[in-house]
Amino acid sequence: MMWGVKWTTAVRHVEELAVKCEELAGGPKSFTPLRVVQLWAAGDLLGAPRDLDRVTVAVVVDLPVEDVPWLSEPHGAEHWANATRVSRNPIRALWRSAHAPVWNHHVDRPALVWDAADGVAGEALAALAEGRGEQVRLPAPGADEFRARLRAELAVALRALRHHTRAYEEKRWAPGKLTAVSDALWRAGEGYLDLLDAVDRDRPASPLR
Repeated sequence: MMWGVKWTTAVRHVEELAVKCEELAGGPKSFTPLRVVQLWAAGDLLGAPRDLDRVTVAVVVDLPVEDVPWLSEPHGAEHWANATRVSRNPIRALWRSAHAPVWNHHVDRPALVWDAADGVAGEALAALAEGRGEQVRLPAPGADEFRARLRAELAVALRALRHHTRAYEEKRWAPGKLTAVSDALWRAGEGYLDLLDAVDRDRPASPLR
């Protein structure tokens, strides 16, 4: 969906989300069982001020890497999105594990805007508002580090795809709704294919013979 978001509105959405993350981090775990520990701004918000299609953020959760394959939604993500109003705003949340680097081929040099230990990063938000995102972004990884990260994520995504394929097969003819299982399989497939394409793009071209 093409939202069309003014720059000031986009930055405000991220700032309000960072504040909400801070509030939820101090609240009872029974209200938001999914523990978010970091929020990063990503995508076009890191560039020059302009209208955006939507806001992209990376949401880091304290879960094992295997529980947060690329483009998946961990258990409790829908509840968190409703509690933070992400589901009602033009925000795309990309879920990441706290036990692996936040960046990859799509989350390119993000900027930290909230951390459970240090709170809201006011200076980073101010830089984004002024179009100075380049100054607060992570440094670029080296070529070997980038390639290793892609392959590590691809391996996780493949295991997730196999797991959700088996789960779908087991549930396919059983009583009850299939939506949750089929959606999880779709996300696992989308994440795996996206990473596979990224690995292929990164692979050096074969010399002509």
